[in-house]
Amino acid sequence: MFRIFISHSWAYSSQYDKIEEFLQQEKIEYYNHSVPKDDPIHTNGTDKDLAAKIEAKVKGCSCIIILAGVYASYSKWINKEIEMAKKYNKPIIAVEYWGSERTSRVVKDAATTVVKWNSKSVANAVKKYAINQSSYEKSFSNWY
Repeated sequence: MFRIFISHSWAYSSQYDKIEEFLQQEKIEYYNHSVPKDDPIHTNGTDKDLAAKIEAKVKGCSCIIILAGVYASYSKWINKEIEMAKKYNKPIIAVEYWGSERTSRVVKDAATTVVKWNSKSVANAVKKYAINQSSYEKSFSNWY
């Protein structure tokens, strides 16, 4: 079971949905750490509230998936998520949207790996870079 935070803007929710579809298509078992669209902090909270909520989710995840579209370079939230990922040593998987002519240098420079917009690339990166929680918990329990 992987714990995945998918960075997104709800203005681009179809791309977020497609990433989830890729993971399901490749039978990746995961818990979604992303802030849901219907979360009241998303619509009624302050920036500070949202930042704290996102940080808690990033802290507990295995990896972060960020869409590397050019809009990401201008998103204060993606920059904060990158900072949080680095703070907690979380691998960042940047996904270059299919057919995009320009991608975010900010995201690509921060990424552990950059993959193309298809299910196999995303799934393989998760398997390679994310910590599998069940394996981690088993190895940790062997210490006691």
